[in-house]
Amino acid sequence: MSENKIKNDNKICFIMCTNHELYEKECMYYIQRLYVPKGYEVEVLTVREAESMTAGYNCAMQQSNAKYKVYLHQDVFIIYEQFLSEILQIFLDDKIGMIGMVGSLNIEESSVMWYSDRVGMLHSNSVYKADSYVFGKVSGKYQEVSAVDGLLMATQYDVPWREDLFKNWDFYDLSQSMEFRKRGYKIVVPFTDSPWCIHDDGILSLGNYYKERNIYLKEYGDK
Repeated sequence: MSENKIKNDNKICFIMCTNHELYEKECMYYIQRLYVPKGYEVEVLTVREAESMTAGYNCAMQQSNAKYKVYLHQDVFIIYEQFLSEILQIFLDDKIGMIGMVGSLNIEESSVMWYSDRVGMLHSNSVYKADSYVFGKVSGKYQEVSAVDGLLMATQYDVPWREDLFKNWDFYDLSQSMEFRKRGYKIVVPFTDSPWCIHDDGILSLGNYYKERNIYLKEYGDK
């Protein structure tokens, strides 16, 4: 387990589950263009043929000794070159465990990300259109939220992903947000003047969504 490795406090690991070579290459292209602060190193771990998002993320998490990890979708492209400097600055507060680009203020009210009030910015491409979204203005340099969208989740602590519960590709992000909060860590969305990422997300698939939602509610609904 990565908890037993000696952590490298000056290392950042990008982790993605991938099944599409072109998306992976484009995601990597933008990662390689990021400014890396002096004294830090970056690695990228890709997981192919993962059984689920949680299983894939656990596998990669356990392989890396990086203190900082950025879990992102293969179709997320980080266009802000100072991304690493910004998240490292936020993580100077050791009470902050996770950073996301889009966050929900009161996820407990619905357990559905798009039904709750959200903050953050994002460029999004779908089959129908490309657009920029301001979900809600972040108050201050960063704002605490109850959960972040799984398109990008940056962490400075290793918390096991609940692959015992979530065996598909939904609700892993809300679950992980709850797991961080259970341990007393804050989850935040940074203030940005413009979106830091493009999400080329295509058509949303809800095939297992409500099944996974029932699992989520059973585990976390009364907490």
